[in-house]
Amino acid sequence: MDPLKTATAIASSGLEAQGTRMRIVAENLANARSTGATAGSDPYSRKTIHFAQEFDRVMGSNKVKVKSTGVDSAPFTVEHDPGNPAADTDGKVKYPNVNMAVEMADMREAGRSYSANLQMIKQARSMVAMTIDLLRSS
Repeated sequence: MDPLKTATAIASSGLEAQGTRMRIVAENLANARSTGATAGSDPYSRKTIHFAQEFDRVMGSNKVKVKSTGVDSAPFTVEHDPGNPAADTDGKVKYPNVNMAVEMADMREAGRSYSANLQMIKQARSMVAMTIDLLRSS
């Protein structure tokens, strides 16, 4: 397979994987302060994502893919807020196990990786265009 096509396919798989990662982080951030629907019930659980490499026989190279998504088993944060509708009989409310600093760092890393993959695709397209221009001028 053409090396430029291979590079573009690898970068495209990275775009897809990091796009999924950003959606999961966004969901975690959106639910960071949600509570359970009823008194004493569990709130939203932080989602996680796991990647794996996948060998593409046509390309003869590895691509990245989303292996699985899961749920973080870290304990929920508990705060005393007796006026909250989600408070239990002791006035304690469970909040999601989402750490805003971790999520923001994850979002920043995913964004940078996404941009790097996008830049790779742009560079490959530019190289193809330059090659076509060279062939036209010959």
